[in-house]
Amino acid sequence: MKTTVSFAAVLLATTALAQAEISDGVVRIGVLTDMSGPYSDFSGPTSVEAARLAVEEFNGGTNGLKVEIIATDHQNKADIAASTARQWFDTQGVDAIADMTNSAAAIAVTTMAKDLGKVTLMTGPATTELTNAACSPTGFHWGWDTYSQSVGTASALVGQGLKDWFLITADYAFGHQMAASLSDTVKANGGNIIGDVRHPLNTMDFSSFLLQAQASGAQVVGLANGGTDTVNAVKGAAEFGIAQAGQTIAALNIVISDVHAMGLETAQGLTGTTSFYHDRDDASREFAQRFMERTGRMPGMIQAGTYSSVLHYLRAVDALNSDVGTDVAAKMRETPVHDAFAPNGRIREDGRMVTDMYLFQVKTPAESSGEWDYFKILATIPAEETATPLEQSTCYLVNG
Repeated sequence: MKTTVSFAAVLLATTALAQAEISDGVVRIGVLTDMSGPYSDFSGPTSVEAARLAVEEFNGGTNGLKVEIIATDHQNKADIAASTARQWFDTQGVDAIADMTNSAAAIAVTTMAKDLGKVTLMTGPATTELTNAACSPTGFHWGWDTYSQSVGTASALVGQGLKDWFLITADYAFGHQMAASLSDTVKANGGNIIGDVRHPLNTMDFSSFLLQAQASGAQVVGLANGGTDTVNAVKGAAEFGIAQAGQTIAALNIVISDVHAMGLETAQGLTGTTSFYHDRDDASREFAQRFMERTGRMPGMIQAGTYSSVLHYLRAVDALNSDVGTDVAAKMRETPVHDAFAPNGRIREDGRMVTDMYLFQVKTPAESSGEWDYFKILATIPAEETATPLEQSTCYLVNG
């Protein structure tokens, strides 16, 4: 009897020790995103579900960890994002914040998190500032940015002889950076930017902008925007018959849900770059099927990226049996990323997670075999070509 009691005591002590490094006994991840605005379909509620799928796949890890997901809407406002993050960190025991669609919100939150030693998993914002001036040892930018979305598409189209471009740009940091990266690439490959017009976030009527693009005679009309802005611009271009008249529409930040919303009749022929396509291989198809069963739609690169970042974070927590942010971040950086989103991912010194990306063209209705069969993959872009070269970095983690 004494032996049994002694063994039980040791077992209880060992279990308590195993949980000692997990603050309040729970690994808590907040998903901070656009739940109701122009990017709510781009990420939003379905990104929350992707995070939950990652938790389910993790299934407690080897240490039987308890994991919780909480979520809220930052309304695309940096001050709301920052105040929410502060409350989560200070009073609700949140260990990491994921998604953060909206570049200004992400910069505000990741700066705060750096000071507090908390982890940020940024899958929704696009700005390259997150891995340059605003880089953080506990901040990670997952799978794409304005550089990746601009360079792949621009290089391919200019290489096909489409050298004259007109840009329709969202008038805030995200659009400005994407347009700048695209302009640099077009010019470096012998092309020209012959016109550029800016529009406010959440524009409904693109008529005046599209008429300027049409009158310019540019071979390519580049859309440096995203979410409902991209959808509205493409629908407007179809109404004006811009593609039918011979101009190519390049949607730099289009995701599969945008194509679904527009329909193939409208979206056909659009060219873009993505870090995820659900029909890539067996692993992507298996994840996509689970996501479809949960949400009724296929995942885009933001949802798949959120799943991947949360899963990688949890694996690092489990490996250390600790949720101390600085330690977990270091473990994440030294561990390759391998999952349904990123079969060959790695995290660079600046916090950018790079993986192969894909140049795609939207299929015609005749080419599609059915719902969600929308992308024709034209080329694979190697991981090392999908982010700003490190020699150009302004991140102190790279250049000291």
